Amino acid sequence: MKLIALFLFNAVIGLNTAFTQTPTQTLRGRIVDIDSKSAIPFASVVIDNSDPMIGVTSDIDGNFKIENVPVGRVTLKISSIGYELVTIPNVLLISGKETVLSIDMKESFTQLEEVEIRANKRNESSNEMALLSSKQLSIEESKRHAGAISDPARLVSSFAGVSNEGSGNNDIIVRGNNPRFIQWRLEGIEIPNPNHFAIEGLTGGPINALNSQMLDNSEFYSGAFAPEYGNALSGIFDMKLRKGNDEQQEYSFSVGVLGIDFTAEGPMGKKGTDSYLFNYRYSTLSLLDDAGVVDFGGVPKYQDLSYKVFVSTKKAGHFTFFGLGGVSKISFVTEDEDNEDLILEDGAQKSMLGVSGIKHFIPFGDKTYLKSTVSFGYNSSELIEKRPYRDEALKEFYNAELNNQTYRAVSTLHHKFNAKHKIQVGLSNAFNQFDFENEFFSVSEEQYRIGQANNGSANFSQGFISWQWRVTELLTAVSGVHFSKSSLNRKVAGEPRLALKYQLNETQNLNAGFGLHSKMSSLPNHYAIVYQEDGSYTTPNKDLELMQAAHYVLGYENTLTPNLFFKAEAYYQHLYNIPVGVAPASQYSLINQDDIFVDKALVNEGEGRNIGIELTLERYFSKQYYFLITTSIYDSKYKARTGGWKESRYNGNYVGNILFGKEFTVGQKESTDKTISVNSRVTLLGGRRYTPINLEESIQQDKEVLYEELSFSKKADDVLYLNLAASYRINKPKLSHEIKLDIQNITNNQTAIDYYYNSIRDEIGEISQLAILPVLSYTINF
Repeated sequence: MKLIALFLFNAVIGLNTAFTQTPTQTLRGRIVDIDSKSAIPFASVVIDNSDPMIGVTSDIDGNFKIENVPVGRVTLKISSIGYELVTIPNVLLISGKETVLSIDMKESFTQLEEVEIRANKRNESSNEMALLSSKQLSIEESKRHAGAISDPARLVSSFAGVSNEGSGNNDIIVRGNNPRFIQWRLEGIEIPNPNHFAIEGLTGGPINALNSQMLDNSEFYSGAFAPEYGNALSGIFDMKLRKGNDEQQEYSFSVGVLGIDFTAEGPMGKKGTDSYLFNYRYSTLSLLDDAGVVDFGGVPKYQDLSYKVFVSTKKAGHFTFFGLGGVSKISFVTEDEDNEDLILEDGAQKSMLGVSGIKHFIPFGDKTYLKSTVSFGYNSSELIEKRPYRDEALKEFYNAELNNQTYRAVSTLHHKFNAKHKIQVGLSNAFNQFDFENEFFSVSEEQYRIGQANNGSANFSQGFISWQWRVTELLTAVSGVHFSKSSLNRKVAGEPRLALKYQLNETQNLNAGFGLHSKMSSLPNHYAIVYQEDGSYTTPNKDLELMQAAHYVLGYENTLTPNLFFKAEAYYQHLYNIPVGVAPASQYSLINQDDIFVDKALVNEGEGRNIGIELTLERYFSKQYYFLITTSIYDSKYKARTGGWKESRYNGNYVGNILFGKEFTVGQKESTDKTISVNSRVTLLGGRRYTPINLEESIQQDKEVLYEELSFSKKADDVLYLNLAASYRINKPKLSHEIKLDIQNITNNQTAIDYYYNSIRDEIGEISQLAILPVLSYTINF
């Protein structure tokens, strides 16, 4: 690997001397009305602070093109009579790949004026129905921020109110909630967990299968969701694929520690509007393992592909064909620290995921459009675990295979009455077909037991209506109701939502929101097998009702300067109808669940509450540097069927982040073709809660036994880590190169984040945070 890195570095330095003239690039895009998606002709598009001024106007179809723009970062200002001014800062232009933008403009309350409202323009969601607890994800940020390693799932953990659990997994903990309570979406439709090495019912995994080369700016919501969103209690990750270049062929190739990937895009046909985008990635370590270069246990092997094809017609609207697929497998062996010949655990995991869909968009005049999507999703996970047992060197303790395939259909009608009123109405249905099998060894009974043995189907239907009313030029209200219905029980959940946003002046606003939300528990929980004293078993959880939560949010936003933004948000969440253990003394609740499925009878009588405040101070990228400071202070409690409030598993109480980045242009004066970038991130995570282990009983029963009456009464140590990233980018007339080193946990802190019973040594062992992880990569665009 050292020789490869040295070769790539020398190649980059050699190319650096080949040219001296600063390359240029084309900047183009399309401007549309955010509500109706109709084109905005004759809009002015200007590069801010350009001298002499560089700018164009959009054509009759809303398209614009600015050619021969020097590479680097620029700020765009877009204006049109009757619309609010749009400012797009920090647009990065590199050679080898055109920058193509899709720009939405909001009709101004006063029709014949250009209106500039600066508050939160660069932070707010592009979804006009989401007035609070939302953040737009810049894909450029996921490539730039230290520790993000081009993974959007890692980027969101730097947002206020969001954290991870320190192990390097992509679990997303939002406002103290269980990571299972979030929802992943792609192209406007719910999808299976898109992480490699994922397991049915869980939401994490170490590596996202969706490469950032494919993504457009996306949305993340952390509470009080807009009426269109359902089947989530804590967060929604709404990812979007970018449209491929419809004018010229472009390619990108990357090689690094995490994988080797290739991206291709370009026009299709002769119409000048159709395009394709395709990416394929293969695990680098898997290639090296197959070649015999590396030889160690637990080599992660994975591959994934994704695509988007855009086709337009004159009368039938636009069609988008999209897909994502991934396969991953890993074998793991845990050896005793003092005796490498002593195996503590031996196992293997294999996961598969797939999503394919067709999205259709058709306008009806210039105020109404219909957007519909049908998709097929598949996820499968296999897990085998072996451990020493008595005289057996390795005994199979666990064997599971969980398969689920889902057919979805979603249709949403959007209508804009005028600048003050617009509505959305939508329906969706998900049809699941599943096959769950699991067998485990019961130590107390010294025999194998069935944990899952079910196949069948289940429906989940949703509908919503949403209304946005711009009451005055300063006050906007979004109200509506969402409906959810599972085929596994008869109840229909009606979920009213209301959000308000009041513009105090051109830089400040207040917002408030309330909403009821619901989520279906994972299917393995519904079909859990519970054994009786006589050895028979039942499946008592089939008709579990939807879990529900009420969200209350109050926020304040202030654009202190054009490049400095402050945000404060306070929230209270009341979770109810949460499945908990039926037994009178049981402290079990799905609020704390971290296993695949339960082996207990459950009833919807549990509660939870989360309260907290979040602060954000962000300096947008300008004059070659940025910073982001976020702080969250919160408290998360739960209540089982009996007893009072207790600490929840994910009640870390606080999380803080400090991110800083700086770019340096090198070479000739006024040149922007060579750039060095340095980025850092410091994170402090409050320790997770855990239930202490009863060591004496664990030794006697030869399995982990917990003090159930002390559930989550202990708090692990806080986790502190420093990530550091450095990159060198070179732009040439027809291509660009970038070499990057991203080091996670550079100080190699080894804080214990959880504990387990070591049955070989008859002691309590520690699970430490992710060790130092250097990720080297090289990318070329041409």
